Amino acid sequence: MDILQVIGNTSMVRLHKVVQSEGADILAKLEWENPTGSMKDRMAHAVISRAEEDGRLKPGDTVVEYTGGSTGASLALICAAKGYRLRIVSSDAFSREKLDQMAAMGAELTLVQSEGGLTTKKLILDMIEAARRLSREQRTYWTDQLNNYDSITGYYSLGEEIWSQTNGEINAFVHCVGTAASLRGIATVLRRYKPSIRIVAVEPAESSVLLGGQAGPHKIEGVGIGYTPPLWDPTLVDDIIAVRTADAKEMARRLAREEAIFAGTSSGANVVAAIQVAERLGPGAKVVTLMADSGLKYLNTDVYRRG
Repeated sequence: MDILQVIGNTSMVRLHKVVQSEGADILAKLEWENPTGSMKDRMAHAVISRAEEDGRLKPGDTVVEYTGGSTGASLALICAAKGYRLRIVSSDAFSREKLDQMAAMGAELTLVQSEGGLTTKKLILDMIEAARRLSREQRTYWTDQLNNYDSITGYYSLGEEIWSQTNGEINAFVHCVGTAASLRGIATVLRRYKPSIRIVAVEPAESSVLLGGQAGPHKIEGVGIGYTPPLWDPTLVDDIIAVRTADAKEMARRLAREEAIFAGTSSGANVVAAIQVAERLGPGAKVVTLMADSGLKYLNTDVYRRG
């Protein structure tokens, strides 16, 4: 067995203390159990493998991507295991831990300056343009995660795992939208099994573009790019819930203290939204959400930093 064979098959646990007693059960899938500590290992493996299969990526080529961190670490994992050079465009808006993790696994970093450490539409577009310039070099494969349909297939296995681990007893799935690939991949599988399942998307309240609001700066890393992502499929989604950055951070802290679940900010947003869905569905129902990545990626951010 090699390192890539341990991606997936993550655990699922029930939340007990942060939830409302009169609501549905909330089950959290612990995606930090993947090798780099995030769900993005699944999509990175899929996009590299599929590019190899159809000849877009050949031995000796260089891989390029723009990323807030977790996708970069996951691509670094795959590229290190397979022997590809990796060039990553990221930013000071994202945690030091994520940048250091990418570099530790061999990624060559180009950093784009943010506006006060915030995620904005301009920052995302600037990062994309920087990656586009790098992609023009010879023997370079640009994974281009916001437009890469292969990334959706990387999450089919996650949908299958959720269905199996709940024995099909699932009433709603709740998850944040970044590229929209994970929500779309999981929803596609779950809907195939149970057309009546409710799919709920989550986005930052400060940049609630999916609900028709204005783009704005926020600090929920990895989600809320400031415009509708190209992979977004509204036909798969029943509801959209906007969560404030402050509430997402506070829930991440509560998960660590009260549930002993150490996760990142988007995971906190997932739980805030899942609690709302659970209250609507009531006792006897089951809501599943994701702990998208590990809190170890945020130790030096204001989510967890002391003082």
